[in-house]
Amino acid sequence: MGLTAGIVGLPNVGKSTLFNAITNAKVLAANYPFATIEPNIGVVEVPDERVDRLTKMYNPKKTIYTTFEFRDIAGLVRGASKGEGLGNQFLSHIRTTDAIVQVIRCFDDPNVVHVDGTVNPLRDIETIMIELIFADMEVIEKRMPKIKKRADLKLDNEAVDEYQLLERILSALKNEIPIRAMDLSDDELKIIKNFSFLTAKPILYVCNISENEINDHSDNHYVDQVRVQAEKDRAKVVVISAKIEQELQELTPEDRIVFMEELGIKRSGLDELVSVSYEVLGLKTFFTAGEKEVRAWTFKDGMKAPECAGIIHSDFEKGFIRAETISYDDLIMAGSETKAKELGKFRLEGKDYKVKDGDIFHFRFNI
Repeated sequence: MGLTAGIVGLPNVGKSTLFNAITNAKVLAANYPFATIEPNIGVVEVPDERVDRLTKMYNPKKTIYTTFEFRDIAGLVRGASKGEGLGNQFLSHIRTTDAIVQVIRCFDDPNVVHVDGTVNPLRDIETIMIELIFADMEVIEKRMPKIKKRADLKLDNEAVDEYQLLERILSALKNEIPIRAMDLSDDELKIIKNFSFLTAKPILYVCNISENEINDHSDNHYVDQVRVQAEKDRAKVVVISAKIEQELQELTPEDRIVFMEELGIKRSGLDELVSVSYEVLGLKTFFTAGEKEVRAWTFKDGMKAPECAGIIHSDFEKGFIRAETISYDDLIMAGSETKAKELGKFRLEGKDYKVKDGDIFHFRFNI
């Protein structure tokens, strides 16, 4: 599944530094058929110790982690929604992403000038949010006149439902309430799905702190402000030092471990960012495992077995018969495939089975 998060931010907040770290950490494109990695795209592995454990168990010829794509979205200035700067390009790029990652400066440094003169995370959040809100309002204001007559005549129930929903959303946006903060039903979300509204996308705030605070940022009042705002915006928060992240990614894996131990951190900020981005989109992981390959696959929570089979290959979904399945925990507890089968832990699941995080599959199909 080609899942993408767009990284946005005002000038001098650390966006470029973070993206450089992501770019340095990207996996080799050669491992992923038909992948084209452009200069503004970084593909990174989703850290998962379960893949490591399965690799030790099966000793495969190849191990492939699931991946996540980060796209550097450039060109944001005040007035982007009106075409200022590279505004239109910025908005078109962000519409094609699944989630938004906003990098926010949460450190003071007289040597690094802030575009607005002073460090103010809430103002930075508002600047970008207002541009996204204006862009969504413009889409709605263009659409509503086209369906108003059909909605007024009440001869087209779909037009009535859409018009009334867009009226509600427009009212919320005028009050600076993003769409994701509205309590929309599944049916309402289906109505607006094709609009690709920017404020409907999940958002993650990345607090970029000083490298001096990497061990303890409890006194950073900027981070506290962002956390409070995130609650209102239904957003997640990750705290990192972009400068440290770039330094980490320039090291060998062995030196990186030593450096992290010296810093007193157990997990890099980049790993945390990838994992939380994965979580924000409601993504889960299933596995395929054998002597040839151990591989992690991304799926949307709630997908059924044939749909997950289709992630591997469309023929698997078309000709799906059933799936031989075992949970990761049951396999690890048994210690081997052979023992797990002796204990009756393997099971056969049909077309209506909702896949769970950590399921290990062997799909049976017939074309």
